[in-house]
Amino acid sequence: MEIIDARGYSCPKPVMMLMKKIKGTEQRECAILVDNETAKENVCRTAEARGWVVKSVNQEDIVYNIVLAK
Repeated sequence: MEIIDARGYSCPKPVMMLMKKIKGTEQRECAILVDNETAKENVCRTAEARGWVVKSVNQEDIVYNIVLAK
């Protein structure tokens, strides 16, 4: 599973990083790391709008690990 490290970026950069990775990919699962609530919400909303499922969102300190599946 590929991991996108978007820590330290504010929106829309994490969403853009996610879109670049999932656009046309053959992979069925990926994870993205973000470090703010707004990025977490926007990444989840964007992924779901593109047909991906949010499998889990785990928070450790200020980092959210979001696992997505197609």
